[in-house]
Amino acid sequence: MPEALETALATVRAALLDEDGLRRAVASGRRRSAEPQWRRVELRPVQLKAGRKLQVVRYDERQAFTANAGYGDDAAAAVDELLAEPFGNWHVETADRTVQLRVTKKGEAQVHTTRAAVAPPQVQGNDRAVPHLLDPGDPLFAALKAGAAKRRQVDAFLRAFTAVEPDLPAEVRVVDLGCGNAYLTFAAYRWLSERRSAELVGVDTKAQSREHGTKVAAELGWADRVRFVEGTIADAPVDGADVVLALHACDTATDEALARAVRWQAKAVLVAPCCHHDVQRQLKAQPAPEPYALLTRHGILRERFGDVLTDAIRAALLRLLGYRVDVVEFVDAEQTPRNVLLRAVRTGTPPRPELVEEYLTLVRDWGIEPALARMLEPELAQVFGART
Repeated sequence: MPEALETALATVRAALLDEDGLRRAVASGRRRSAEPQWRRVELRPVQLKAGRKLQVVRYDERQAFTANAGYGDDAAAAVDELLAEPFGNWHVETADRTVQLRVTKKGEAQVHTTRAAVAPPQVQGNDRAVPHLLDPGDPLFAALKAGAAKRRQVDAFLRAFTAVEPDLPAEVRVVDLGCGNAYLTFAAYRWLSERRSAELVGVDTKAQSREHGTKVAAELGWADRVRFVEGTIADAPVDGADVVLALHACDTATDEALARAVRWQAKAVLVAPCCHHDVQRQLKAQPAPEPYALLTRHGILRERFGDVLTDAIRAALLRLLGYRVDVVEFVDAEQTPRNVLLRAVRTGTPPRPELVEEYLTLVRDWGIEPALARMLEPELAQVFGART
């Protein structure tokens, strides 16, 4: 192991075993020509009846495995076992700093350290108060004139964002397609810029959105790193992105955002779909395959099933095109009924043949022609042509 990498891992080890300072840590990715045993590992301190423990959650491709190690020899052994795995990235948040370790293709260590943006919570039991990822008094919210409900939505979105942040490069470009008033656009930049070098582009069809975003960016002193362009999701003049956001883009506009993300080979994608009319129309136009007629007989059930089917197809297509996908609820339904988030990280892994067959069987049986599949026909032709 190169000396610089060994030194960097020693720094990570000390942070992981600091029971008073550690807030959260994530290991992910892989080094060149090596494959860790786990897809992802998360660590955090917890207070249990048996005392303070280091909780380690290991994820494979199907499920999570949780273990709690007592501080001392047990925690040290668990940490050393994980540090021996060939993870490509370590992201460690402590009381006073965030340490980001990335192992390059040459096996060299790149370490980026920033000060903590928010004071850490005290480790408590399961009923502890959840800290804000952005202080409610942050000048950002005053500039955006954001009320309490919008601040809660911002916080919920950022918590979903934390799951992909360790997988991002040290210099990251974010594009928000259909940014509207740009609440989440600015929040994403504010939070991400504390952790790495960030640039953000907001896209919207309305000149008012572009003008508003540009004005707020200037007020906050971010005009050199945050800019806004006027255009459609499909055609706006943007060269590419590491992260693509699209929150509540209506109907097939969500598919347009996903198609651009795939073509850009974006490292991470977070979309919250809205208004699934395209598949709902197709379901209404033809009988359901047997024995599933009961699912679409009643209009309200057909509509809800159409929502689920649309997002299941989108998630499946992203997996076929080399993304790891989670479908999660990112905000309480009380705030918005459109609270499903598709969260994807590009791995470049070829799809397993059974996943290809599952997708093709699903759309064939239901007689569906998904908008996203039409938009990505050249890319999918390679996937389907590779079937054996």
